[in-house]
Amino acid sequence: MAITLFYHPIFLEHEMGLGHPERPQRLELIISSLHQLQWHDELLWQTPHIILKEDLLRVHHEEYINSVFAASPKEGYYYFDGDTAMNPLTLEAACFAAGSVKDAVKAVMDKQTKRAVCLIRPPGHHAEPDRAMGFCFFNNVAVGAAFALDVYKLDRIAIIDFDVHHGNGTEKMFRDDPRVFYWSSFQHPFYPGVELDKQPSHFHFHPLAAGSGSEAFHDLVDNHLVDALEAFAPQLIFISAGFDAHRKDPLAELFFLQKDYFYVTDKIVKIAERVCEGKVISTLEGGYHLKALSHCFSAHLKAMR
Repeated sequence: MAITLFYHPIFLEHEMGLGHPERPQRLELIISSLHQLQWHDELLWQTPHIILKEDLLRVHHEEYINSVFAASPKEGYYYFDGDTAMNPLTLEAACFAAGSVKDAVKAVMDKQTKRAVCLIRPPGHHAEPDRAMGFCFFNNVAVGAAFALDVYKLDRIAIIDFDVHHGNGTEKMFRDDPRVFYWSSFQHPFYPGVELDKQPSHFHFHPLAAGSGSEAFHDLVDNHLVDALEAFAPQLIFISAGFDAHRKDPLAELFFLQKDYFYVTDKIVKIAERVCEGKVISTLEGGYHLKALSHCFSAHLKAMR
């Protein structure tokens, strides 16, 4: 089945300095690996539109949005923190990244495709309503989810986040919205920190100790994701697809394998076929070992077919 893949070359222009792990080569290697797939002709490449301010306002505070636009430098870098910096083209990249997820929602909900993948950077799930952090400026998946809820009047959507770092921004944006089933697996204790107690019933947080691998992750998927997701019966499923839990990733201490990303994605897609006509939107988050990232992304994409 054809997959619509949203990508813009501006994503390669955003960079945060020599040696930074969130670098343009992440996408360059993914794209190279995709062109080598035997089923590459099943990928429908689309250029996204830039996001509108009104779309950002659904999840971010206006004062924060204005501050990000004002911070965009004419040269050099502007640092929000030690890890998160803008160069002169970062703002444009961030706006097209968020626009990609909005366009993906439109494509899926208007039945132009059943599956959409947003091959984007900068990532987004750490961006809070009023704060840039963790390499993130605007919360891409949250922008898309809020757009789907508002414009398409959906009652139930799901966000599955298997990045090795918990999506604190996504958590804050939907904590009080029971229409959003949010499932997050992550290394714990680890960046950015998370309060495991007193979570609302539509949130499902699953910490993994350093050293955990395939067996622990499959247990979470089989015993804590599949039934809960199917029972919620979302009308649309988003994936915050981070690949930094792979055993070779330099920024974490979990031991996932390439096959694990096929495994979890396949489970999600099969549930989507049963409950929401197969509608799934995947958005790239983390993954910092270049070769492992490209292989895991290809496995993820294969399971989306």
